[in-house]
Amino acid sequence: MRKPTLYQSIKAKRRSQSMVIGVTWYTPETWAQVKATAVDPECFEDSFEKWKTMAVAARRNFQRSGVMALECQIVPEEFFAWCVQNERQNDSTARGEYVSEKLSAAHDSKD
Repeated sequence: MRKPTLYQSIKAKRRSQSMVIGVTWYTPETWAQVKATAVDPECFEDSFEKWKTMAVAARRNFQRSGVMALECQIVPEEFFAWCVQNERQNDSTARGEYVSEKLSAAHDSKD
């Protein structure tokens, strides 16, 4: 019997592990609020509709590759308070860290 290739081993390992990521999610109102105060508004799509199309496609691609992609709503007031508490600016890195922390907290509370 042949030994599996590295690619086959990695692919099998991915299937056996359940990787979970948070996908930043907005409503039309929250998207506009967060974008309006962002130090990097150029990182946002031109409209909420374009953002939603991109986000749905990204979530679908993650799920097709075996990654559980969970929507994580950003509540602007909570996010802005988190930024102040953590001495962060509203930028893409902070938004990602905020979503990651929210997902981790939700996951830890289920254990």
